[in-house]
Amino acid sequence: MDRKKFYGAFTALVTPFTSKGIDVPAYKKLIEWQIAQGIHGLVPCGTTGESPTLSPQEHSKVIEICVQKVAKRVPVIAGAGSNSTSEAVHMTKHAAKAGADAVLVVTPYYNKPTNKGIYLHYKAVSESANIPIILYNVAGRTGKNIEPDLMAKLAGIKNIIGVKEASGNLEQMKKIRELCPKNFLLISGDDALTLPILSMGGVGIISVASNIVPKDVSEFVNVFNKGDVKKADAINAKLLRLVEALFIETNPIPVKTAASLMGLCSAVMRLPMCAMEDANLAKLKQALKTYGLIK
Repeated sequence: MDRKKFYGAFTALVTPFTSKGIDVPAYKKLIEWQIAQGIHGLVPCGTTGESPTLSPQEHSKVIEICVQKVAKRVPVIAGAGSNSTSEAVHMTKHAAKAGADAVLVVTPYYNKPTNKGIYLHYKAVSESANIPIILYNVAGRTGKNIEPDLMAKLAGIKNIIGVKEASGNLEQMKKIRELCPKNFLLISGDDALTLPILSMGGVGIISVASNIVPKDVSEFVNVFNKGDVKKADAINAKLLRLVEALFIETNPIPVKTAASLMGLCSAVMRLPMCAMEDANLAKLKQALKTYGLIK
């Protein structure tokens, strides 16, 4: 397995909606634009794609469309996480059958399983299909952190190749690098922390911001990997001002609103995601104008 195919900047794609369902033409156009802008890979059906409010049929459809439209030009990491192990198994099997290159599987949320339960969850997912698995550790949403000792144990399960780390704890990430195998992929799950994570041996980012600035996020990772730290610092400084605005409310509300303002897709979201507060919308618009994304 070539793990290097998962290096770089991957976009956690928004899912465009109309009032009646998935906006397939807008979704396909967005995918094409992402690839043209130089993104290294795509992640459908993650948090940013509003996966919790997709029906099982829609979830499958979004992944299938992405895989077919991408046509192996870049890797596709399909979201396949659930707090139900049987559902995560089902989605992982579907992603493998659809032709995804890997799956992103979030820690079971709400249930708050024990470490043993988390291990058995991922073991069952791994045994269900022959496809690379990237763990997704985001305790702020799931209520359960994968600590470094458990991460090292999970890294020993067949097919588990890395983690999207969104704990926000850089010390924890350093420990993960120490305890896990050298080829275990540490991927940033937080746009604001990508630079320090790359600096400690991370291989890339699964990004929210790259929904609207894929070229810049990809270039940021590219120049860092070429050793041009000064240029990477400059791009990162510019990105951070935008990133701050993209998390002024719960993701994906601001980024989907920004995509709408840029004409990439509609701002339609599904409850409990809703339209931005007026004051925050004004701040987002100003950030987009300052960046040069809208007039």
